[in-house]
Amino acid sequence: MYKLVASDLDGTLLTPEHRIAPYTKQVLQQLHQQGIHFVFATGRHHVDVASIRETVGIPAYMITSNGARVHDSNDQLVYQHNVDPAIVASLINEVKHDPTVTIHLYRDNDWLLSKMDEELARYHQDSGFNAKEFDVENPPVDNIAKIFFIRHDHDHLLKYEHQFLSQYGDSISIAFSTPFCLEVMGNGVSKGAALEEVARRHQLNLADCIAFGDGMNDVEMLRAAGRGLVMATAQARVKATLSDNAIIGSHADEAVARYLNAHLLAPQS
Repeated sequence: MYKLVASDLDGTLLTPEHRIAPYTKQVLQQLHQQGIHFVFATGRHHVDVASIRETVGIPAYMITSNGARVHDSNDQLVYQHNVDPAIVASLINEVKHDPTVTIHLYRDNDWLLSKMDEELARYHQDSGFNAKEFDVENPPVDNIAKIFFIRHDHDHLLKYEHQFLSQYGDSISIAFSTPFCLEVMGNGVSKGAALEEVARRHQLNLADCIAFGDGMNDVEMLRAAGRGLVMATAQARVKATLSDNAIIGSHADEAVARYLNAHLLAPQS
């Protein structure tokens, strides 16, 4: 029996409309009632995730910004790892002249963009978490949990991935959360490393954990957990990287909740 469940949000636990469906909410509440810990493990900002957690109505740890932040069930920050300020400044300087790419920063309680993107509002319609624009000529560089780059052209972003890895190597962690979102975190940051910290705080081992995900930013977590399950709608690169991991259904069908109900929940009397 697994004692800790960790799940990604977008493309995994949330519906295609980026919401918690009623059946999923019910299953997560039953998990809590049966003493199984749940962890929200996402690339999203902690302010955003706290609102989703409130909707579900359970105490739960939050792994956010792909592992750069961990908050406990009381919203206390218990772990953080920032991107080196010099690297933040350099990345912005390298990309700011590309008008096709939007630069995002997660900093403390803020979400900052190089230019506003109204399409992103649909991801945060329930939480009401709103972005603010920042000046690329005078950007904030301290306390940055992650910096990410969005363009709806995967091949274009792949070039930046190769460029950043070549320039900064082991000084950064880098991953695609979706094919159109390239994310850069501090050295050693991953959902897998953060999950290990959460398990330790619950006096558990990674073998006691089961995890669900669909993006390249989930790979370390899915490898680290005692059982890592890949969504049917996951990126092809994820499926190729984790070719030995079992694949379940789609987030559109609430596959995570259905798996948990079938395999973890005790029968209701």
